[in-house]
Amino acid sequence: MKSYFKSPVRSIGFGIDFGTSNSAAAMFDGNEVSMIDLSEQVFMPSATYIDKDFINYTGDEAIEEYISANRGRTVELAGELLGEERTGTGDKVGPEDESDTQKVFGHAVHDFGLPGRLFRGTKRLLGNVADERIIVFGRPFRLVALITPILLRIHKEIKAITQTLNINQQTHASLGHPVNFEGDQLKRNDVAIERLSESFRHAGITDQKFCPEPIAATLSYLFSQDTEFEGNILTIDFGGGTLDFAILKCSENKFEVAATHGIALGGDKIDQIIFKEVIFPLLGKGERWSRLVDGLVVDTLFPFSDFEELLINWPVSYILNQNKFTGPVMDRMSKGDPASAKFKRLYDVIKQNYSFQIFQSIKDLKCSLSFATEAYLDIPELDIYVLITREKFENMISPLLSELDRAIQKSLHKASMSKNSIDIVIRTGGSSLIPAVNDKLLHYFSGKIVNHDPFTSVAAGLAISDYFGLNFGK
Repeated sequence: MKSYFKSPVRSIGFGIDFGTSNSAAAMFDGNEVSMIDLSEQVFMPSATYIDKDFINYTGDEAIEEYISANRGRTVELAGELLGEERTGTGDKVGPEDESDTQKVFGHAVHDFGLPGRLFRGTKRLLGNVADERIIVFGRPFRLVALITPILLRIHKEIKAITQTLNINQQTHASLGHPVNFEGDQLKRNDVAIERLSESFRHAGITDQKFCPEPIAATLSYLFSQDTEFEGNILTIDFGGGTLDFAILKCSENKFEVAATHGIALGGDKIDQIIFKEVIFPLLGKGERWSRLVDGLVVDTLFPFSDFEELLINWPVSYILNQNKFTGPVMDRMSKGDPASAKFKRLYDVIKQNYSFQIFQSIKDLKCSLSFATEAYLDIPELDIYVLITREKFENMISPLLSELDRAIQKSLHKASMSKNSIDIVIRTGGSSLIPAVNDKLLHYFSGKIVNHDPFTSVAAGLAISDYFGLNFGK
């Protein structure tokens, strides 16, 4: 047993990594970490779908229900009735005519035909006090209630495996969190942890300890080594929602957290950049639109900006299936010019709710470019097959690489260390596999970088932390 890990306090440790995009869970018996299957893979999407009967689905089932329920569905938004106002002068003797009153409607934001609501990336809202409640089919849902079904699903899988192994699971676990939650207010981390803690309690995890995710990844690495490590170790956890850093000082009998740092930069933002740069032009961005208005021919750029935010946020892109959006697209695709095919694609994206498929193809492209210098963005549903070079991809994400550069410097500054003081750099998280990210790390830490279980290291480290009863202040 490595000396900087003290005596265990559990017979089995459990760790739950509730992520922005995906979640994972692990168990540790003092010798070996075992990942717990949450779906067909060891991790599952952090998604909740609530239908009109208030039945909820989680993980892959949530996304499948959302896609199938909205495919081909025309959205008809109706105004919310706020009340009535008088339009007459009030000087009539008899009963008021109906013309004296008119109904007052709010903005056209209510979709009466909506079959269900999908919530994904809800972790991003936890630190925002203003997002305490979200209205779902007329009922106010706290954020805690939207997250709890995912955590219940995870705890159910934990209990299933422990029952199979005849292990007494005592509703305890170490729970991961980013260094900094998203949000503007100073106490966003405290607010987020409080909400997350309540959600886990509702899910049956009542004995809780919280651990920053990059520290958990560091623990996983330290325990996986055959020999005891001494020195300064920097862990960079580049996941779907956040970019987190931890610097630990390790000696023969203890480890000390020298600094942590985190920013709201993750793989989801990279996906959106690729969507904008590669997909938007193939859907009609930049094309002109000529039509008759009051008997005059008007020629302008097609108003693609009206579509952009809904396209790159796929859980709400079904809202585009309204006449005010599809009407202009249908008119433009009817022109018969070479650009008409682009607008036919845009029409298919809207009518068939293909935004999710686009993002899945983008993720496949990113994965391929991590190992090859060029790859195809392949979306057969839209007849898109585009060669993307790694160089083009890196040019697209260059502003984000600059953010990474500044975050590295900030982390070293907070630890009062220079780059030469770091002995090992661990990179983990799916986005850490991007070669340009590794190149940036090599610029600072050449010869010191190791890759460590990019998708499971956090959950594994949390299980180890629970086993030894480690406490990191939350």
